[in-house]
Amino acid sequence: MKNPETSHSIKGYLCVAAAAVMWASSGTAGKALFTGGMSPFELVQIRVTVSTVLLSIVFGIWFRPLFRIRPRDLWYFFLLGGVVMALVQVTYFYAISKIQVAAAIFLQYLAPVMVAFFSICFWKECLTRTKFAALLLSLGGCYLVVGGYSLHLLKMNQLGIFAGLSSALCFATYTLVGERGMHRYPPWTVLFYSFLFATITWHVFYPPFQYFRADFTTSQWGWIFYVSIVGTVLPFGLFFVGVNYVRSTRASITATLEPISAGLFAYLFLGESLKPLQIAGGVMVVTAIIVLQIKKEQDALSPASIRNRCSTS
Repeated sequence: MKNPETSHSIKGYLCVAAAAVMWASSGTAGKALFTGGMSPFELVQIRVTVSTVLLSIVFGIWFRPLFRIRPRDLWYFFLLGGVVMALVQVTYFYAISKIQVAAAIFLQYLAPVMVAFFSICFWKECLTRTKFAALLLSLGGCYLVVGGYSLHLLKMNQLGIFAGLSSALCFATYTLVGERGMHRYPPWTVLFYSFLFATITWHVFYPPFQYFRADFTTSQWGWIFYVSIVGTVLPFGLFFVGVNYVRSTRASITATLEPISAGLFAYLFLGESLKPLQIAGGVMVVTAIIVLQIKKEQDALSPASIRNRCSTS
């Protein structure tokens, strides 16, 4: 007889893995659009707008309670979406437009490492040998991924590297700030208002409704909707479903399939390839994330942590 818990775990891992592959494919699709003449700013404006409209329709028909927020939290969502999410989107796609897709995504995957560093510096978390080794491993991996061993490569990709590192920093900030909102609201509510305020920002600081005036081909519109739906709304949904079946730490580890999948997609469809040392750097970054996530799960399940939760409940 099939164990229900095992069945749920398999569903959870499959959902998260599918989300990672979808996110990776959106990076490759975005790079193809940039090669065809679209700017990262245009794609970001359309992506957040379409995502907001789709979520509005779905919530309006089936999940209206997800719209409810406290008026005093509007400033919080403005900061999270209008500033942080808006920057996450543009730095991510700008990096992809300048350097290899896989390299850009590997750089963004430094975000969990930055969160760990922030926690150690400002939240007085203990700097264990494991965490210290993971931080060193991630820094070394980052150096190799961006081609730090080649001064010529570094010179050629300065803007892309800076955007990739900025994307990691912005995503780490989104993680830290967004965690506060998820203590009060469902993840879908936080995500919706993040996209909503990011949409407002991108229609204020970039020519509004620029996509209506742009002369995009039918093929380009197809890829735009692909990035917005398959590369944004669906993977977020699958990831949230997956987290319901498996621990968030394990889901985060499974999601490291994204940069690996991105490298494969970019090789198959764009002809991009990473050098051996860059691949080694990517492996180091993923390994550092896995080590940190496993350590996080072990800390959460430690007797001291359980006692603290029991004493505060």
